[in-house]
Amino acid sequence: MNDLISAELKRSSEVISKIDPASIRKAADMILASVRQGGQIIFMGNGGSSADAQHIAAEFSGKYAFDRPAMAGVCLSNIAPVTAIGNDYTYDIVFKRQVEAICRKGDIVVGLSTSGNSKNVILAMEAAKLKGAKTISFTGDQGKMREIADIAVIIPTKETPRVQEGYLVACHTICGIVEREMFGVKAVLIDRDDTIVVNVPYCADPEKIKLLPGAAGSIKKLNDAGYKVILVTNQSGIGRGLLTHEKLAEIHERLCQLIKAEGGHLDDIFYCPHHPDENCGCRKPAIGMGEQAFIKHPINPLTSFMIGDQEHDVQLGSKLGLMTFIVNEKFTFSDAVNKILEN
Repeated sequence: MNDLISAELKRSSEVISKIDPASIRKAADMILASVRQGGQIIFMGNGGSSADAQHIAAEFSGKYAFDRPAMAGVCLSNIAPVTAIGNDYTYDIVFKRQVEAICRKGDIVVGLSTSGNSKNVILAMEAAKLKGAKTISFTGDQGKMREIADIAVIIPTKETPRVQEGYLVACHTICGIVEREMFGVKAVLIDRDDTIVVNVPYCADPEKIKLLPGAAGSIKKLNDAGYKVILVTNQSGIGRGLLTHEKLAEIHERLCQLIKAEGGHLDDIFYCPHHPDENCGCRKPAIGMGEQAFIKHPINPLTSFMIGDQEHDVQLGSKLGLMTFIVNEKFTFSDAVNKILEN
């Protein structure tokens, strides 16, 4: 029996992993453009898709990952209008009628359907276009909705439960993108060695930590300008047996003291302890440390930066959607900070 459970979990994860990320990004961009202009995001679906529509609408009007102003997430599955319209007219127009009542030019109307052929959703999407709204469909890999939507997010399966699981993950991902890029904080992710401190290979002595000229003052400038300053550093000395987690904590405590002495502070520190041969997911340029930072802090990538001295620092920043600076003797950390603050 456990093998059947494992097989179902595997099918679900395989389907989810094959969803086109570009379609999710396009849907998020369309929603962002609408929300920035005061638009509504209107959701609809039948049965399980109705419950999912209510769920995602609530993520917009309430919150997804962090406290922020409300966004106009609306669901058309409320029982009174659905049953009233269905009773007085026909169930085919329970969503169309509501779209005609509340949808405005610039709104986004989102239809969820595992088959992609739900007649009442299709009629509502067509009505939305007549009102000047844009449409997004979430379906399996079949059905008319994919053809009529402005953006189609396709879950690549015909298996109904897998479709529902897939578009819930896709919708959650969109919620996170929209929330971050509307209301997230600005941040600067920074490398450590040869970026803000003198590089001492596999340093295991806190007293050997020396800040580069101007580094602490530049961190304070970022603090004062409202940026979160987050250290992300590869520390393979731990994986190589040359350093312990406890000793690294002492080193970073010393680093924080040096920065604090000049009025600045780091908002967080993330490090990768693994040997390069371990092929972990956190050693730069892999995104693991950046992902941890984004989960813990609501970072808006559109207003955030990465500063480092190596190509893998730039690669990490680019993967996270950050603007990047690479520093050296001629273009220092302080120079990069000044460029950020000029903008």
